[in-house]
Amino acid sequence: MKLSDLLAGVEILEVAGNIDTKISGIAFNSKEVKPGDVFVCIVGFKSDGHDYVQDALEKGAVAIIAQKTLEGVAATTVVVPNTRYALSCVAAAFYDYPYKKFRLFGVTGTNGKTTTTYLVKSILENKGQLVGLIGTNQNMIGETVIPTKHTTPDALELMRLFDRMVKAGVDAVVMEVSSHSLALDRVASCEFEIGAFTNLTQDHLDFHETMENYVLAKAELFKKCNVGVLNVDDDAFDTLTKDCSCSVMSYSTKKDADLRASNIVYRANGVEFDLSYEGETERIKLSIPGGFSVYNALTAAGCCLANGLSLKDIAEGLKTAKGVKGRIEVVETNTDYTVIIDYAHTPDGLLNILKAIRGFAKGRVVTLFGCGGDRDKTKRPQMGKIAGELSDFCIVTSDNPRSEEPKAIIEDILEGLRETDCRYAVVENRFEAIEFALDNAKPDDIILLAGKGHEPYQILKDRTIVFDEREIVLKLIDVSEN
Repeated sequence: MKLSDLLAGVEILEVAGNIDTKISGIAFNSKEVKPGDVFVCIVGFKSDGHDYVQDALEKGAVAIIAQKTLEGVAATTVVVPNTRYALSCVAAAFYDYPYKKFRLFGVTGTNGKTTTTYLVKSILENKGQLVGLIGTNQNMIGETVIPTKHTTPDALELMRLFDRMVKAGVDAVVMEVSSHSLALDRVASCEFEIGAFTNLTQDHLDFHETMENYVLAKAELFKKCNVGVLNVDDDAFDTLTKDCSCSVMSYSTKKDADLRASNIVYRANGVEFDLSYEGETERIKLSIPGGFSVYNALTAAGCCLANGLSLKDIAEGLKTAKGVKGRIEVVETNTDYTVIIDYAHTPDGLLNILKAIRGFAKGRVVTLFGCGGDRDKTKRPQMGKIAGELSDFCIVTSDNPRSEEPKAIIEDILEGLRETDCRYAVVENRFEAIEFALDNAKPDDIILLAGKGHEPYQILKDRTIVFDEREIVLKLIDVSEN
């Protein structure tokens, strides 16, 4: 393939050399360059790809795409305004625009993205479709699991994944679209049939700096899709729809909207509600508890309605839908108390899971949680206060402390927790904290292990260790019983 073909749609500022140079591959990490590749210089947060041009050339790169003029480069060099955007376009062209060969669904929002994508997948598969999934927990083609590193892969890996899905014959792909991926142009070249928005609460301010920047990043999705399915109950709705270029389907549990949930019944094992759209109503039964599950189901239903499915199709698909690993996941302990694992790592996420648990708890609610290091510090006291207000007892511990001192993170959390009357204990080591929770459990207690969810690891200052809370809980219970 010619370099000029790959650059279709990319603004070119300068060219040095033959733009019709034949290209056999793409790389943006000099360590992964192969002979015949074009090397795209990405300016990262810790390193600058422009500094590795010589390394790329020595490994056989035949062309360079940069966003500044390079001197003395013995290969075709193209200068563009934004190499991240260019990478997305070049990768799409190299893999022959795979997203045009299936229906692409994109789901964005602070919380609920993962569950919503699984619900959409369940509904579509119930109609006999082969569905690809891209998200936080894992990537999938049908039931085949493909490991993942990021909520949204980088632009090059995303197109490789799309191409793999095309070759597998998928009918649709539903993917989580993070604010990072939108801000960093990982999906810049994608064309979404349907984009969906779950909610927006404080998160990722270490990256976006302000909530305004955060919501504007999310808004980019609705300039890339044909239909937008958005939560009108969320304060961000007006901002997201202000400059969108798509048609909008709104959904709500409180207001007039295109899609409504009413007559909601909450149970420990799920929720039921009436789903109404264009004068028709179906009773929905979903085996995932909590008020947020209603919103996730509404988001998924809107996506599928916009894609031509009926309310009856949606009701049948949701009835068979299963929960997602690490999202209000009950660990089968065979004890007289309940252990729940949830990924809640934001103020709103913790608020939602605790409200859901409060709706069916018979005994104490014991919340074990921490906050990630090298991330937004302002949410730590907020989460402490939320946990204290909605729990009977809290255990404050570590959660991916990274380069920060765990004690300092915990102290930030305690600022908010101390504003409540909740009793608490501090156990810095997360393994020991779980052991403490189980040793002190009482009949009918619900022990919430919040923050890790699906993650089977713990990121420390100098290493990452294996840390699967399901295995830890079962091991500790087995030890205590024997």
